[in-house]
Amino acid sequence: MREKPVAADISDASSDLGPRLRAIRLGQGVGLRELARRLDLSPSSISQIETGKMRPSVRTLYALASEFGVTVDEVLFTESPPSQDGTSPTAAGPSAASAEPGLAVQRAVERPAIVLNSGVKWERLMLWADEDVEFIEATYAPGGASSPDDSFVRHSGHEFGYVLHGTLRVVVGFDEFVLEPGDSITFPSSTPHRLSNDGTEAVRAIWVVRGRRGTETGREPTDATSTAPAARRVKVARPVHKRPTPLAAKRKR
Repeated sequence: MREKPVAADISDASSDLGPRLRAIRLGQGVGLRELARRLDLSPSSISQIETGKMRPSVRTLYALASEFGVTVDEVLFTESPPSQDGTSPTAAGPSAASAEPGLAVQRAVERPAIVLNSGVKWERLMLWADEDVEFIEATYAPGGASSPDDSFVRHSGHEFGYVLHGTLRVVVGFDEFVLEPGDSITFPSSTPHRLSNDGTEAVRAIWVVRGRRGTETGREPTDATSTAPAARRVKVARPVHKRPTPLAAKRKR
C-alpha cells in the first residue's frame, strides 16, 4: 500500500533520519529502486524519505529496519551513552557505542525524540541503543496511527504497552482492544497489528519491544496490507469471557 507524502518539518530532530537511512542502504549495496520494490513503495517515496522531504510511517520504519537487519533505535537515534570510565563513545572506540552503562539517568528534557508520519511521536527512554530492547514513550495525536487504514505492522519480537493518557485502539490479528489509562497489553510482534487514536485528545503510552533482532520480515503479504481481517472481535482491556452453554439447556431449545 503506497504511502501519502507528508512534508517534514525542517526544524524537527528527525531531519537526520533520511541521511542515516541512505547511508545504511548504500553501505549494504542496495539500490534505491530495489529497496522500493522490496518494500512495495515507490522509488520517489524512498528518495523523499532519504532527502528529508517526507517522514516514514511507523510501518515503513519497521519495514526498513527489518530489511536492513538493524533495530529501530539504530535507524532513529545516534546518541550513545558515556562509557563507564568516563570517556566518550568516539574516544573509546566503535564498540563503546553499543555498550550498556552501569548506571544512567536520562532527564525528560534530554530525551531523543522523533516525529513520524501519521501523527506519531516517539521519545526514547534509554540512553543507549540496546540490541534486544526498545523502550519508548509513544504519543499519538488525534487521528494518528501506526499504519494507514486497513494495513498492519509485523516484525520480530514481543511488545509490551501501558497507556498513560487517552484511549488507544489496538488491533492484533482478528482481535480489537480499546485501552484506557492504566490498561496494558502484550502480544507477539509477528502478529499483524495496528495502533491508532480515534479520539479527540492525544494518547501517551509507554512501549517496550523485546527481541527486535530476528528473522521475521517487517513486510506484510500484499492482501494483508490492503484489507483488514474480515471478522474482528472488539474487546475492552479485560474482556469478559462467555461461559459455555450447558448441554441440557441446548437440548431444550
